[in-house]
Amino acid sequence: MRKFATGAVLALAASLLAACGSGGDTATTGGGDAAAKPVLGVDYPRSDTDFWNSYIQYVPKFGAEIGAELKTTNSQNDIAKLTANVQTLTSQGVKGMILAPQDTAAVAPTLAQLNAKKIPVVMVDTRPEQGDAYMVVRADNRAYGEKACRFLGEKLGKKGKVVMLQGDLASINGRDRTEAFNECMKANYPDITVFGEATNWDGALASQKLQTRLTANPDIKGIYMQSSFALSGTLQVLKQRGLLVPPSDPKHVFVISNDGIPQELKEIEAGNIDATVSQPADQYAKYALEYAKAAIEGKTFQPGATDHDSTIIQVRPGLLEDQLSAPLVTADGATFGGVPSVKYDDKSLWGNNLN
Repeated sequence: MRKFATGAVLALAASLLAACGSGGDTATTGGGDAAAKPVLGVDYPRSDTDFWNSYIQYVPKFGAEIGAELKTTNSQNDIAKLTANVQTLTSQGVKGMILAPQDTAAVAPTLAQLNAKKIPVVMVDTRPEQGDAYMVVRADNRAYGEKACRFLGEKLGKKGKVVMLQGDLASINGRDRTEAFNECMKANYPDITVFGEATNWDGALASQKLQTRLTANPDIKGIYMQSSFALSGTLQVLKQRGLLVPPSDPKHVFVISNDGIPQELKEIEAGNIDATVSQPADQYAKYALEYAKAAIEGKTFQPGATDHDSTIIQVRPGLLEDQLSAPLVTADGATFGGVPSVKYDDKSLWGNNLN
């Protein structure tokens, strides 16, 4: 996945403004009507996590910036609802679609239907197992697992036990984070034992499995939560067991999460958790909308670097992915196992700028 196809260096913002006469022409313009107000359908995948609620707040903001008319639905982590929502949005005359399906295998028939109707699709956060999309807007989820591994491996002194609260293994994100974490641990920290617990992105299930695992292995010293869905439950379990103590206390269990929501940053400051990987909710909304508008205008893109600190890769023929930056966030902004981090109060983090 990291072997990028060669291609022209892109300036995404300039290409999207090319019709207005600014910047160089780095995208190919087709026969679309650039002057028309784009009508875009956006299906929110769920609204039961802080991360996705933040994304939902950003969508109308960035939609207004590009002058789009938005039609929105919420599939509530249910592929059947997503399919029905897509039919509803199609009937409302949308010209482009933005989807974030949590089940990345079952969405293929929906993509095929939209392609047959010439409605371009931009996918956010997840990549389809099969089928084409105009663009996938996502971060490198394997890097999430790698960064979590490096952080915990160094904090634990390269030995001990950690538990990984996995997401949904039916999702490419859950698999990417799990596989990369396990591979990194095996290659770099062979004396660390990893207990993997599948949780289906369910906070209550994650809490239950963590409690059980800690009972069986009270010497666990590290926890990798693959998303902030498990944050409150994890803190509650640690508190109940007398383990919610400062990092300077020998009983401290090192915790790293994924998302970068404001609450995670506050918990890092308080010493309750130790790190997160900031998944860019703001940029997911911003660039998904810009790509959807570009699709309606008939523009195309090639693999290569962008002007917003990311790289477009070709996943397979017919599918490009813009891999956005997702930094490791820690209490001190140090480097762990060669992985640099930013401090929790850095103003560049979206979690510190959410109104």
